Amino acid sequence: MIRIIIAEDQRMLRGALGSLLNMEDDIEVIEEVGNGEEAYNTVINLEPDVCLLDIEMPIKSGLEVAEDLMRIGSPSKIIILTTFARPGYFKRAVNAGVHG
Repeated sequence: MIRIIIAEDQRMLRGALGSLLNMEDDIEVIEEVGNGEEAYNTVINLEPDVCLLDIEMPIKSGLEVAEDLMRIGSPSKIIILTTFARPGYFKRAVNAGVHG
C-alpha cells in the first residue's frame, strides 16, 4: 500500500485529488492538509511514502517544505503540484530533490 499525504491550500482540489487517489487499490491517502507548515509536520509524524505538495501554499511553500525535508533526510518521495510557470521554480524543485 502506498501511503500519501496531500498538501494543497484549495480545499476543493485537495478533496478531489484525495477522492481520486483513494479509488486506487494500492494507494491510501493518510492525510490532507492546507498549508506548508502542516505538510512538514505531517510528513515528520506520519512518514508517508509520497507527499504531494502544492508549490504555493500559506505559511510555507511546497518548495520550502521540500527543501526542509531534503535537509533532514526524509525518505518520503516528493511530488510538486503547480499551475504556475514561474522562472526558477523548476530548478529550485530539482535542487530540493523532488521526484516529480
